[in-house]
Amino acid sequence: MAVKIRLQRHGKKDSAFFHIVVADGRAPRDGKYIEKLGVYNPTTNPATINLDFDSALNWMLDGAQPTDTCRAILSYKGVIYKKHLLGGLKKGALTEAQVEQKFNKWLQDKESKVNTKKDRLATDSTKKANEKLKSETARKDSIAAKNAAKVSVKAEAEETEAPATEAPSTEEQA
Repeated sequence: MAVKIRLQRHGKKDSAFFHIVVADGRAPRDGKYIEKLGVYNPTTNPATINLDFDSALNWMLDGAQPTDTCRAILSYKGVIYKKHLLGGLKKGALTEAQVEQKFNKWLQDKESKVNTKKDRLATDSTKKANEKLKSETARKDSIAAKNAAKVSVKAEAEETEAPATEAPSTEEQA
């Protein structure tokens, strides 16, 4: 039986999210599965991934084959790197302390990258909101200035027309 780590689709038409499952390779995409490893939500930025790390690692060590997308998710979370390091431990190239040290260093670097991306996205969104507000106020001010100019032109036109109409009437009275 070929065991696969793959995604199982859930959610509405345009707001899909996925369960990461271990299933028989012959089972349908949304069908029966052996174990649920986590949830993947690509609609958020950055994508939200909740994964049972130890269970996923055990399945990988037992020979479960991830699909391409699941391989990317497992790589992002560090399961594949941990498997690689444990392979070095099994061969005798590394000690357990070295494996843990390397993995923890990698994990800290990864968390800092994700946090900087979240911070950058937050600052970008506030910058966009501020720019939009400035452009809207500038547009509003220009419309107000145009309207004020139209009103002043109309007022001047009425002032120049009013004495012209009044002048003949004063002459007629004389």
